[in-house]
Amino acid sequence: MEFSVKPIIAVYQSLQNFIEQKGIDSKDLIITNEYVLVPQLNGAPLPCDVLYQEKYGQGEPSDEMIDAMIRDMKNKDYQRIIAIGGGTVIDISKLFVFGNGYNAEGIFAKGSELPKKRQLIVIPTTCGTGSEMTNISIVEFKQKQTKIGLAVPALYADEAALIPQMLDTLPYGVFAASSIDALVHAVESYVSPKATVFSRMFGKTAIEKILRGYMKMRKRNVQGLPEDMEDFLVASTMAGVAFGNAGCGAVHALSYPIGGNYHVPHGNANYMVFEGVFLMYKKLGADLSPVEEVLEEVLGCTRNDVWSDLFELLSFVLERRALKDLGVDETKCAEMAASVIKNQQRLLANNPIKLCQENMKTIYMSCL
Repeated sequence: MEFSVKPIIAVYQSLQNFIEQKGIDSKDLIITNEYVLVPQLNGAPLPCDVLYQEKYGQGEPSDEMIDAMIRDMKNKDYQRIIAIGGGTVIDISKLFVFGNGYNAEGIFAKGSELPKKRQLIVIPTTCGTGSEMTNISIVEFKQKQTKIGLAVPALYADEAALIPQMLDTLPYGVFAASSIDALVHAVESYVSPKATVFSRMFGKTAIEKILRGYMKMRKRNVQGLPEDMEDFLVASTMAGVAFGNAGCGAVHALSYPIGGNYHVPHGNANYMVFEGVFLMYKKLGADLSPVEEVLEEVLGCTRNDVWSDLFELLSFVLERRALKDLGVDETKCAEMAASVIKNQQRLLANNPIKLCQENMKTIYMSCL
């Protein structure tokens, strides 16, 4: 049994406080979004270079986006990469720790052999990615029309810097989708064959914090940013610890063709197949009792009602889109299932029970 918590976790009062404490200078490169960074600076100048991710493309990380950013770095000798953003910014930034001289294809081909040459500090600005706590980067390769993951020790950040103030301007839709993503991380890792008592300790706390936050929102009947945003940020990081150790499974595996083919944000794509995957697990007889016990306690319902009550609560937080709204039909369901079998074995190894290609097509069909 193995378990580790990487990286160091630090909490700062504000972005300016972080900049001062870390001594940010010309040897640093910030990668972020303009709409995230500018409101936090109040007009103050930055002592380092900045790359705004959205200037290189929209949506999830892609090889084209990464290669364009590498070209704009112009072989500068940066010593630290500082990622300020959500999953897209963080996953891209991780790949720049290897220094100059590589493109996306080269990094994914040789990642396990490449030495880490730059430090990485991650400041998450959503409450869902958990990527600040993992050694995984997921990138869409445009020609292959799928997402591929790289998981090597060098991709761990050197510090996860939590700044709750950064969440104050988060759009509600981003909050909802990203926090559901964090919940998926916690739930999937909880039923993974790699789960340990330690990973479940973090996963359980994440589940509790997220669901209790949602229940407060429903009680007030308000769809808006909750008052306890710091709890959601902490829950996301804890879920990151859980799935960084135990892994995620079929929900993530089935979501990647949706994101890659239909440009659906990661959290939303996970949400589209979350219920279908877990109902299939139940149908096939997977032992979900460990996580069902947690859900029963938090939701205050019977064991038989945990899944229906959970997805009813999630539907209050965010309406779930149907795959048919994206133009998906039975043929596309079969094609995506085949793609998952071909490209996502790393994730499928973490399922609590084996899913075949026909099971996956059935899950997609149930989400139409």
